[in-house]
Amino acid sequence: MSTAEEQNQIADGDAAAPIEISIAELGMVIWQRRRWLAEVVGVGTLVALGIALLIPNLYTSTAQLMPPDQQALSSTSMLSALAGTGAMMPSLSGGLMNAKTPGGLPIGILSSRTAQDDIINRFDLRRVYHCKLYADTRKTLAKRSVIDEDKKSGIISISVQDRDPNRARDIAKAYVDELDKLLSTLSTSSARRERMFLEERLKSIKSDLDASSVAMSQFSSRNATLDYQKQGEATVEAAAKLQGELISAQSELSGLKAAYTDENMRVRQARARVGVLQGQLQKMGGVGENADGSDLKAGQFMPSIRKLPLLGVTYADLSRRVTMEETLYETLTKQYELAKIQEAKEIPPIKVLDEPQAPERKSSPHRAIIVALGFLLSVFAGILWILASAFWDLTYGHHPVKAGGLAPSRAMRDD
Repeated sequence: MSTAEEQNQIADGDAAAPIEISIAELGMVIWQRRRWLAEVVGVGTLVALGIALLIPNLYTSTAQLMPPDQQALSSTSMLSALAGTGAMMPSLSGGLMNAKTPGGLPIGILSSRTAQDDIINRFDLRRVYHCKLYADTRKTLAKRSVIDEDKKSGIISISVQDRDPNRARDIAKAYVDELDKLLSTLSTSSARRERMFLEERLKSIKSDLDASSVAMSQFSSRNATLDYQKQGEATVEAAAKLQGELISAQSELSGLKAAYTDENMRVRQARARVGVLQGQLQKMGGVGENADGSDLKAGQFMPSIRKLPLLGVTYADLSRRVTMEETLYETLTKQYELAKIQEAKEIPPIKVLDEPQAPERKSSPHRAIIVALGFLLSVFAGILWILASAFWDLTYGHHPVKAGGLAPSRAMRDD
């Protein structure tokens, strides 16, 4: 056997031979390099402390809601309006209406894109979270919001983390407001449909009533017509009275003419009185006027008897229209109020057990834990490095790894 072959066999035997070292020797190696280990632990602890100080404080505000009434939830079918919100929302067709999870519906609504976008726009969270896209902002908001249900009591907890304690409280309160708003808006119960129909009808009837009232008031103002029946009776009665006075004045004038001449003062006064009475009767009777005309002439106080039938028909039509619309408006108003009450009964009420408050203490980070972890990791890494160096020194020089030039530098292994 040649010398080269003998050296190769010796090298193979040395490489295969296990390295044996006792625990006491390992402890001695660590003790000898304790100063270097202390430096490593100190640097690692300082780095962990710096990281802990750089992490901003986060404050958590929590709101708690009572479990919703399952009977009220069963009459509400707004789930289809929130369908298609992706993985952020659990399956709405299955477990949300399950009696075992009555809080699944509120949790699903609060996790929807609709509710989250409203909160994002309300607090301008894209600027707060430094996100350009709504999708990234929703992910950040979802990470900082924890909406959970206690399986035993059914109480729903809404916890929000934020750097500002007041903003954390406001966002938690906004979740409650959004839940209440969406439950009211997306409810498609029969009472809600009836209330919406009555609301539209009330608007239409109110518009027609206002238009009819204006038309009637303008007609009455132009023609001095307040109540055509009473006005007709009063006009006829006044005309009959004037007719009687005219007959009496004419009789008196005839008697005076028999006793006196036409130039007599008493005769002239009686003739003038007869002329005045005749003029008033002609004015009241509408002699010489067009019966189709409806507007009063200048100086005319009341419409003539000739015009009263025409005015009465128009006035009666306007009055009947206003009366009918007033009755309809009053009836619909009562039904509308009853529908609102019924709708309020059918919408699941949001019962807040604990209102969100501005937290007085931070919830994270736990700086003492971070520093302690940094200390322990530094100790572990330093000891591991010392032991690896010791084992490396015990290996033979012709070891394949050591022969490859991967030995640590002497400066790093020495004190």
